[in-house]
Amino acid sequence: MPIREHDLREIRDAVAKLCASFPMDYWRETDRERRYPTEFVTALTRAGWLSCLIPEEYGGAGLKLAAAAAILEEIQKSGANGAACHAQMYTMGTVLRHCSEAQKKKYLPKIAKGELRLQAFGVTEPSAGTDTSAIRTTAVKKGGRYVVNGQKVWTSRAEHSDLMLLLARTAPREQAQKKTDGLSVFIVDMKAALNKGLSIRPIRTMINHATTEVFFENLEIPAENLVGEEGKGFRYVLDGMNAERILIGAECIGDARWFIAKATAYANERKVFGRPIGQNQGVQFPIARAYMATEAAALMVERAAQLYEQGKPCGPESNMAKQLAAEASWQAGDMCLQTHGGFGFAEEYDVERKFRETRLYQIAPISTNLVLCYLAEHVLHLPRSY
Repeated sequence: MPIREHDLREIRDAVAKLCASFPMDYWRETDRERRYPTEFVTALTRAGWLSCLIPEEYGGAGLKLAAAAAILEEIQKSGANGAACHAQMYTMGTVLRHCSEAQKKKYLPKIAKGELRLQAFGVTEPSAGTDTSAIRTTAVKKGGRYVVNGQKVWTSRAEHSDLMLLLARTAPREQAQKKTDGLSVFIVDMKAALNKGLSIRPIRTMINHATTEVFFENLEIPAENLVGEEGKGFRYVLDGMNAERILIGAECIGDARWFIAKATAYANERKVFGRPIGQNQGVQFPIARAYMATEAAALMVERAAQLYEQGKPCGPESNMAKQLAAEASWQAGDMCLQTHGGFGFAEEYDVERKFRETRLYQIAPISTNLVLCYLAEHVLHLPRSY
């Protein structure tokens, strides 16, 4: 049975209460200073929300993906930004399904307690982009260790994470039967590796996202940190990527609902020509359209989460969930800014910050065009376009 809204109400209420202790002033300040919201992430960790997917035997709550989605949705709906810590949830898609029992016992209890953070996912590279099979970072086995050389980009939270899931080539692409063969996943102890073959360079962006470039120069990783079988890593990260798309879809739903509530309240309060602007259909209709789009996208997010929890194939659904939710949040954000007029550009209304933040998900974790290409080829059986 899927987890329904009534089963999640207590979780939502508790998360909303925690978020309320971090007022909008806090988020304006962290955004203005481009500062990592350490206090917020610590509070979520101590409350156990970031370990919700970790099984109880390792110290977590053992909840389903739908619960994680509800947590992240509620964070965004409150006006906060869960991107500071959401990777600790979606990386579990790879960790729980493919790490060895020894690896789980070593890392998961400490992650659940907050002693370790698993917030970094090293996949994207400057020369590869969304063509994951074209990555050039290599991991060459030498005795009981792998030696890693290469570069990753858009590795968010690398400066604030203890561990990274790293995808690297362990066999040349030209020697592989399929271009996705020869890729392997590793757990990297980032604190131990820093300045010992690993270096991090922050990238300043239009949003406060703590994203970076990561460089590897003869970084040695113990062979025991290999996840699953060598050369099978692409399949492993897909489990993480599907979870990522679903959870980010839930975040977008939260953003959209924040925008809709914000716009509705303002349209009722703001008076021009002696009456509320919300009385005008030109203001009402965009809010109503954004609401419809959001509710429809929320159903797809729920459907994708159900399939994932059941262990069924969910590539099309997780991609559609992310895309429809991202489009709904962007539609709602644009509507909210338009509803506020000039005041929407003022920092004190928080609209401009959320507007910038939600725009990211038209591009990340996968661009609109690649979602459409995937559906065209794998669902509609049209000729491959790339």
